[in-house]
Amino acid sequence: MVDQTLAGRVALISGSDSGIGAAIAEELSARGASVVINYPLPSLRAKAEALARSLPTRSIVVEADLSTVTGPQILVDSAVAEYGKLDIVVNNAALAINLPFEEQTLEHWDQLVNLNGRGVFLLTQAALKHLTRGSGRIVNIASVSSRGPPPMQTLYAGTKGMVDSFTKVWAKELPPKYGCTVNAVSPGPTMTEGFRNAGEEVMKILQPTIDATPVAKRMADPTEIAFAVGFLCEERARWVNGEHLFVNGGLFID
Repeated sequence: MVDQTLAGRVALISGSDSGIGAAIAEELSARGASVVINYPLPSLRAKAEALARSLPTRSIVVEADLSTVTGPQILVDSAVAEYGKLDIVVNNAALAINLPFEEQTLEHWDQLVNLNGRGVFLLTQAALKHLTRGSGRIVNIASVSSRGPPPMQTLYAGTKGMVDSFTKVWAKELPPKYGCTVNAVSPGPTMTEGFRNAGEEVMKILQPTIDATPVAKRMADPTEIAFAVGFLCEERARWVNGEHLFVNGGLFID
């Protein structure tokens, strides 16, 4: 059994009904935290509830679309109504679109900027006054694309660059006011449901990137990303602030 180092803590993870977000929920719950699982659409409720039932600690599920102006506040309000506080906020919800620059549209702009950028901005703002002073943790899921972007990711890389910059600013501004730390975790290609269903063509395009990964020529497992998030949430990580932790097998080294 994993040591219950996060017992008594409340962790909110946006976009956590599947993929990396679900793995983070499982990791933090295994360490003893109560978890808020977020899903964006009614059709995903059953999946989120199944995840909640599988966790060893108390958890709730909350429908909230983080790409809307109201979704982040709904998510925070629901979490605080249930638990009365927040200790950990993981900004995970995001969307990727891979297209040549000329084919990216204003609709794509709105989709990615509203979720990947504005959603992180609004969720963190809404959560701040509820963070437990002295032990609060904000972890932003960025991407290797924020600093080592490949072709066809103009908007995705741009929004993850925004998250990268948020992390740097907040790590200086927020700890003195709210007694928290602010860090980022940057995955590379990770074997989520989305990648499994992406099709052969996408995998062919991605394969050279996978083959260039120094540690092993493979994609990450979501649990490997979740472990890094878990580390940053620990009490003993209280002096880690403003860190951008690359969890991608050395695919990008800054």
